[in-house]
Amino acid sequence: MAFATITLERADSVGVITLNRPERLNAIDRRMLDELGAALDDLEHDSHVRAIVLTGAGKAFSSGFDLKEQMAARPEGPAVWREILARDFDGVMRFWRCPKPTIAAVRGHCLAGGCELALACDITIAATDAVFGEPELKFGAGIVVMLLPWLTGPKQAKELILSGADDIPAERALALGLINRIVPVGEELPAALALARHLAVIDPDLVRQTKRAINRAYEVRGLGEALEAALAIDLEIEGAGSPDKRQFMDIARRDGLKAALAWRDARFK
Repeated sequence: MAFATITLERADSVGVITLNRPERLNAIDRRMLDELGAALDDLEHDSHVRAIVLTGAGKAFSSGFDLKEQMAARPEGPAVWREILARDFDGVMRFWRCPKPTIAAVRGHCLAGGCELALACDITIAATDAVFGEPELKFGAGIVVMLLPWLTGPKQAKELILSGADDIPAERALALGLINRIVPVGEELPAALALARHLAVIDPDLVRQTKRAINRAYEVRGLGEALEAALAIDLEIEGAGSPDKRQFMDIARRDGLKAALAWRDARFK
């Protein structure tokens, strides 16, 4: 399959997926989600690939789900949003559910849906310039994949999500338990590849079964049910359409996305 929004490579026994829309800070659109699914299908069925690394081209990992695509499509109502949110949710959670270990190599901005994508990977290695965040509530949107509370405490999760924090530096992300390690800029991908090659030496059935056991520990605590409930709440939010979101999108369509982001940020000064 020819990819337009990602690249797929194999390095020894490691599959490397690169989000490849650097001109849009690797914003995640529908085509990218479809291509990520196809790439994972390919790598999961390749017995020679034992670990998967996910990274972003250019100076960012991902700015999140593509707002320009949403501006053009103008989705309205629960039925339309149900399809959109289910696709977004499943695309992110593929990395959590993947039978092979997944490692995110992050530099630059890693926000909203992009942050959720990095959190869904089993291990996340970040460069010193990485910035994480879930800014959705600041412009009237909800959280698609509510993984963050499962990785840090409730006090921290509520502060970050309810305030729409979009400026969490790598050092704080590490302290919060959102990432595993910080490395100098430019070393995030080599570090992820080195770890992936280490994991690839171990018996793949052992790795697969052990990852399954670790994930199961979260499932018995209700992770799956909680994520589905949060997704249903997000459907209520997006299906109804908040006043803030409508105003943000009106400004974006009239004056451009930069103007809408400036309007959003000016409200909190």
